[in-house]
Amino acid sequence: MKFITKKIHAFLDYPVAIALIALPFLLSLGGSNTLALQISVATGIAAFLLTILTDHHLGAFRIIPYKFHLLVDFLVGLVFVIAPFLFGFNGIDAYYYWIIGGTVLLVVSAHKPDMTLS
Repeated sequence: MKFITKKIHAFLDYPVAIALIALPFLLSLGGSNTLALQISVATGIAAFLLTILTDHHLGAFRIIPYKFHLLVDFLVGLVFVIAPFLFGFNGIDAYYYWIIGGTVLLVVSAHKPDMTLS
């Protein structure tokens, strides 16, 4: 079922970026590997910049095509699902990445087709 529109996605982007920066500190990530904290924070900063630069109604500069934004989101979801295996994350570190990665993949896959996705 496809129900997430371009507008809904745009409203999700900023809070998700901030959460990727703040949650690792609030959850004390990094116990199994310091990369668990660092990757999320770096991804959050990159996601914030991507959102600012994306061509949607909440993008400040609207340089990056929306389709490219969705591709980046998909790739981030994949990396987050795979990261615990690649870097040996366990416990809360692994669960955090699996939950975030799975959620991102779910959101991208539930995106409603839009003729104006350019």
